[in-house]
Amino acid sequence: MSIDWAALGQVFGVTLVVTVGIVGLFTLGIVGTSRKPHQEGEAVAAAGPGGAARAGAYACFALCAAAVAYGIYLIVAA
Repeated sequence: MSIDWAALGQVFGVTLVVTVGIVGLFTLGIVGTSRKPHQEGEAVAAAGPGGAARAGAYACFALCAAAVAYGIYLIVAA
């Protein structure tokens, strides 16, 4: 039995990059939908994020969902 170390290294590298990318996108989505911290001296409670930040966050979540769906497709199609 022989192990193709180059192929194993490629799989490891691609898995690492894709995992960090998806986690990064999800983190950006969480940050985009989170509330801003309350500034000292403000009488009004902190408002939610603006429209552009919320739209970007939803785009990040959609890309995460698309990556997961593609992974499931690859598993089922094989």
